[in-house]
Amino acid sequence: MAITLDQTIAQKQRSWFASVFASQTFWVLVAVVLACIFLSFATSSFATPANLYNITRNVTFIAIIALGMTLVIITGGIDLSVGSVLCLCSMVLAVTMHAGYGIGTGIAASIGTALVVGAFNGILIAYLDFPPFVVTLGMLSIARSLAMVASNNTVVFQFGPDHDKLLALGGGAWLFGIANPVLYMAVLALLTGFVLRWTRFGRYVFAIGGNEHAATLTGVPVRKIKVAIYMISALSAGVAGIIQTGWLGAVTTNIGAGMELQVIAAAVIGGANLAGGVGTAFGAIVGAALIEVIRNSLGLLGINAFWQGTFIGGAIVLAVLFDRLRNLRQSE
Repeated sequence: MAITLDQTIAQKQRSWFASVFASQTFWVLVAVVLACIFLSFATSSFATPANLYNITRNVTFIAIIALGMTLVIITGGIDLSVGSVLCLCSMVLAVTMHAGYGIGTGIAASIGTALVVGAFNGILIAYLDFPPFVVTLGMLSIARSLAMVASNNTVVFQFGPDHDKLLALGGGAWLFGIANPVLYMAVLALLTGFVLRWTRFGRYVFAIGGNEHAATLTGVPVRKIKVAIYMISALSAGVAGIIQTGWLGAVTTNIGAGMELQVIAAAVIGGANLAGGVGTAFGAIVGAALIEVIRNSLGLLGINAFWQGTFIGGAIVLAVLFDRLRNLRQSE
């Protein structure tokens, strides 16, 4: 029996709706929207312009790094060093500008530092077969120690002749009153999504996460891709560090402490699978948004901030449970 055009279109529409409703990212987005609606009615301060401005701005620092982390997780790896890399890159930027150099030189030094750290991690993991957990855990300690050495463990809050330019870079709102960090996040998310969806590099990333051995046999340059992935992860931390330095107006050696856990949580909650092969840029943004809404809501509802870790940890467990149930359903 021949299938008509209308039947074909209807079948594609059903499969599209089925894939959307089976998507973890979709349900996390629903949770974010419902939480925002609830908080808008439950509190008088959640839906205020000032609070929404702060939420969207605060999301960006976790989200930007989560974009890089998502690529790492898709390949089946992990990067525990991103919080310390952010600290190191922020301190390199601050110390360079404090010494009298311009903002361009400071940013170049910060980005260069991030790329070197990422390349170091990637080479040990890809070419020497070190476990990603061990390498990046070591770098977590090394990078923060180097930040302390660079600043002599002091606070840097004077950024030389381009001080105001740096503050405007991270704390300004150049377009329609939208915080600059949000604009940077949107651009980076679109770029990451395009790379994952439409480029050969993106296909290689998913191939490595799906089956690294098979990817190698089909000619995928697995080692080079892995090095590039860890460089991108460190670069995302460096970019977030530059933006956060401009927002805060000061850098301490405590900046970014514990951030790696929130970043991994954002990626996993957003749908990235720690086993590899699954993840999206949009999911990283949605996961980061849920974490920030949880953090913001605790104070507004009068709940002790110490419960934040419990809520975020619970969200991670639910995300993994959702993925496991979905896999079991598909295997039946």
